[in-house]
Amino acid sequence: MTPRPLTRALAGFLAAAATVLAAALAPSAAHAAAPVHYVALGDSYSSGVGAGPYDLSTCLRSQKSYAPLWAASHSVASFAFPACGGAVTSDVLGKQLSSLSSTTTLVTITIGGNDAGFADVMISCRFGSLSTCTNAVNGAKTFATSTLPARLDQTYAAIRDRAPNARLIVLGYPRLFETGSCGLLAMSTTKRALLNEAADTLASVTSARARAAGATFVDTRSFFAGHGVCGATPWILDVSGVIEAYHPNANGYRYGFLPALNSVTG
Repeated sequence: MTPRPLTRALAGFLAAAATVLAAALAPSAAHAAAPVHYVALGDSYSSGVGAGPYDLSTCLRSQKSYAPLWAASHSVASFAFPACGGAVTSDVLGKQLSSLSSTTTLVTITIGGNDAGFADVMISCRFGSLSTCTNAVNGAKTFATSTLPARLDQTYAAIRDRAPNARLIVLGYPRLFETGSCGLLAMSTTKRALLNEAADTLASVTSARARAAGATFVDTRSFFAGHGVCGATPWILDVSGVIEAYHPNANGYRYGFLPALNSVTG
């Protein structure tokens, strides 16, 4: 029979050990409660063009974009949303960085597509000949591999300077098309494949520069797979409107971009 004092001592030791182990395994309360100060920068793929309805600015910001959806679902301490439709890297540098500060803890961005002129490329491919489309795509790919990297480097470095304590997450663009049968009025399979190749080039360049800057790159292509234009359930708009054409619809932001962002933030 174990002596009563030894039993009490052993019980006390086990209780103390359990407390220490639980404290070691569980995140600290301070860490768990760390406030998130989130700023969403970028172009139309961040502002929510295609999702609607939009605010009263000229930036076509929608509360159905992935950024406000993420902010709402994560109970952030603060949220700033300067992303603007049509933005290029110089717009981020000149007009959006003022939303950042040393208290910012999370920054997301989509940028680079407008610098490479992909809006004009889409028009060339939708309404021009195959040769016109091919030349436009090749020009955009050349720009993306030769000129865009330096612009992205400058943009990411400026974000780091303004928000030194923030995690920077760079989201890529999805492929816009499925390449199966799509009816007589659709772009040809060849044109759609060319445009998807251009999206792949842009993703490759953006991911490389984001990682070089110490940022997290999120490849959204797999999240949109099967949901491009000509898919059975498209999350990308076709030529339904000049401004919204070839942007995600509300489902694209909610079920494509938002899960992509959640995959790296939780």
